[in-house]
Amino acid sequence: MNNDVVLTMRGISKQFPGVRALHNVDFTLRKGEIHALMGENGAGKSTLIKVLTGVYSKDSGEIKIDNCRESISIKSPQDAQNLGISTVYQEITLCPNLSVAENMYIGRGKYYFINRREQEKKADEVLAKLNIPVKAAQQLGTCSLAVQQMVAIARAVDMDCKVLILDEPTSSLDEREVEFLFKLMLELKARGVGIVFITHFLEQVYEVCDKITVLRNGELVGEYEIKDLPKVELISAMLGKDIEDISKLKDAKAESTISSNVVYQVTGLSSSECVRPFDFSINQGEVNGFTGLLGSGRSESVRAIFAADRVTGGSVKVNGKDTKISAPLDAMKNGIGYLPEDRKIDGIIKDLSVRDNIILALQVLKGFLKPFTKTEAEKIADEYIKLLDIKTASKDTPIKSLSGGNQQKVILARWLLTNPQYLILDEPTRGIDVGTKVEIQKQILKLSKQGVGITFISSEIQEMLNVCSRLIVMRDRKIVGELKDKELSQDNIMHTIAGGNS
Repeated sequence: MNNDVVLTMRGISKQFPGVRALHNVDFTLRKGEIHALMGENGAGKSTLIKVLTGVYSKDSGEIKIDNCRESISIKSPQDAQNLGISTVYQEITLCPNLSVAENMYIGRGKYYFINRREQEKKADEVLAKLNIPVKAAQQLGTCSLAVQQMVAIARAVDMDCKVLILDEPTSSLDEREVEFLFKLMLELKARGVGIVFITHFLEQVYEVCDKITVLRNGELVGEYEIKDLPKVELISAMLGKDIEDISKLKDAKAESTISSNVVYQVTGLSSSECVRPFDFSINQGEVNGFTGLLGSGRSESVRAIFAADRVTGGSVKVNGKDTKISAPLDAMKNGIGYLPEDRKIDGIIKDLSVRDNIILALQVLKGFLKPFTKTEAEKIADEYIKLLDIKTASKDTPIKSLSGGNQQKVILARWLLTNPQYLILDEPTRGIDVGTKVEIQKQILKLSKQGVGITFISSEIQEMLNVCSRLIVMRDRKIVGELKDKELSQDNIMHTIAGGNS
């Protein structure tokens, strides 16, 4: 690893109305270094990056590039790009209505105004070199989230950057795509590119990073060599306190009792999203999961259960009674809640307040002609903000102003408020810090003990093993296996996904 400093940030502070986002934060990045920026949601990671890239102006502090004596002023993302700083944010910021090539070159001067055929040829060369399975002429919005993420990374890499910032780049990628991204990161590291890596996947940090800088509550906790910071100490540094061992979650799971009462049962369910007809049931107090690689049909299956996609076949029973569920409202009226995979598109209503987003589902069930009083709404919001430790300036703050993890907690609060008997959670901890992940897992087990049936989906197999007593394994949009009790292990899951048990 090269010791030459490519980026120095000293004494960076940033204040928003009612919130001190950053206070006197230092950060140093060297050439050929992969440096993890870690912290809970709301710790200041994204704010620090947005200061570096000119999205926000800093209140105080200095930024230097390439060990220059003079500090620089970055007033816009274009300034950052001109200085060799490229960013791929957690939420994909490309234009879905434009082609892949147009997204790769928009805002890049002469590249954007070249002949379309030349532009697409150049983009196809870059995409082929990176083994990204998409054509330059294809409309970006028709691509999967994973491919859109890879296009964003290709755009950044193609700009010959000195500093590459990756903000949760693997959140929409499957294991094979993550492996490819890491290979690409190591190639860039060998070329001397400094990489800032923001992720909530601890295993990924220890697999690919050289150093870790930890922020907490907008302040610097410390900078560490990866070899000198065990995972338990990293989590402790992020939280500012010791946390219970994850094994206690397993103990809690073992203590839970599953009722023989079947909450939800379906036979031959299929949907417009090409989910093959499947049978499924869940008991009162059971936590089960759907697992499989990205595109296996796990999310499409639970969307069919909630009728978020058009149901094309199948019969449903709720608490043993034949029930017709052809729309989400039908599911809600039958005590089914659903936290969707993509919070930005299907979850939050970004311009509404935290309070209004929390009460939304219950208000739908109650009817919009019978609105909550302001006092009722504020009491509910206060209760759930406290229950889930939602970090927000106030309950009136627009939800779009919250970090991704806190937005996710608002959506979870929305469904807990409806007192569901069956709750579907699709990637509820994606983009959420380690401490909050543990708290959500505890909340899931607590709900199961109260008799709620829960279907849990996570890209992290270990997280599913922590809380699930049964796993439905999917491949090619069909169920290929079911594992439970002593069969539940990472090896068995991967073997079943690969076809060993099919």
